Amino acid sequence: MSTPPSLFDSYRLGDITLSNRIVMAPLTRNRASAGLVPSPLAVEYYGQRASAGLIVTEATQISDTAQGYQDTPGIFTDAQVEGWKKVTDTVHAKGGHIFVQMWHVGRVSHRSLQPGGAAPLAPSAVRANTKTYVNNGFAEVDEPRALTLDEIKGVVEDFGKAAANAIRAGFDGVEIHGANGYLIDQFLRDGANKRTDEYGGSIENRTRFLKEVLESVTGAIGAKRTGIRLSPVTPANDLSDSDPQPLFNHAMDVVESFHPVYVHMIEGATQGPRDIVPDFDFEALRNRYSGTWMVNNGYDKAMAEKAVATGKADLVAFGRGFVSSPDAVERLRRGAAFNEIDRATLYGGGAKGYIDYPTLEAVGA
Repeated sequence: MSTPPSLFDSYRLGDITLSNRIVMAPLTRNRASAGLVPSPLAVEYYGQRASAGLIVTEATQISDTAQGYQDTPGIFTDAQVEGWKKVTDTVHAKGGHIFVQMWHVGRVSHRSLQPGGAAPLAPSAVRANTKTYVNNGFAEVDEPRALTLDEIKGVVEDFGKAAANAIRAGFDGVEIHGANGYLIDQFLRDGANKRTDEYGGSIENRTRFLKEVLESVTGAIGAKRTGIRLSPVTPANDLSDSDPQPLFNHAMDVVESFHPVYVHMIEGATQGPRDIVPDFDFEALRNRYSGTWMVNNGYDKAMAEKAVATGKADLVAFGRGFVSSPDAVERLRRGAAFNEIDRATLYGGGAKGYIDYPTLEAVGA
């Protein structure tokens, strides 16, 4: 009788071997330096957490129109590529692996962050009832304007260019951010997508942008270095859909057609209830996809171990634990508690609450 897989077993992901099945989830920390370049602090921050089987970085802009929050990094200039290269070199030197999460925030933005103070771009001119972090505080997002067909093509191309930049920067791969109410999710869900052209209306039309982004990214760097994150039922950033099951069943068929190396699935409401839509069938999505399945949202050690042992998931992503505990993997291994998060330092600032959280070894535990 074979032994079930363990959370701490190695795992083959495409062409790389992860040291364990624990993933550091993307965590926005708003600490990029001038030019949206990762700072020297980011090099230390990610290096401290290289014991994760896989690190997925904070969400990173694919272009100058993609930004929605103050001091989030980019991957569209040479200086940004060079900044990230210092991060990837450090993580690799410590035996880790790292993907960059690439995003365009769409309507979740503020004019002060957009080129020339322009309105944010979105599938439709529907303002989100949500806030962003700008000017060192939280503010209501601005009303967007609808992308033209030519602009949509440009954004699709930007995803492919950013993916190529990521490989130049030394990343093992990229994660396309298709979740949490940002641009790809806005195209998918009818709460934000009111278009009447080939990108709106039917499920097939609303998944067209997702399909084109996947084609652009996998065409640039290959499917084995491409992952994607989805969140079918989260209400994050004021997003909703009238009938998410058939929408995401079809979206998963689109994903499967490109064979990305993993799907990163947020179960339930991001950072909230896992059962927000109790009858949504996540297993139906998994059954439509043949690659690595990563789960996320409120997992503790027991839940994660069970998910891996039973085959519900191949990888489990942890977010808050990695914020406060650079040695989160060792803490999970020992069953030790994570450090408490200093919420006052989550967004913006410097070293405090970023690279100064203690390890078990440092406190003699």
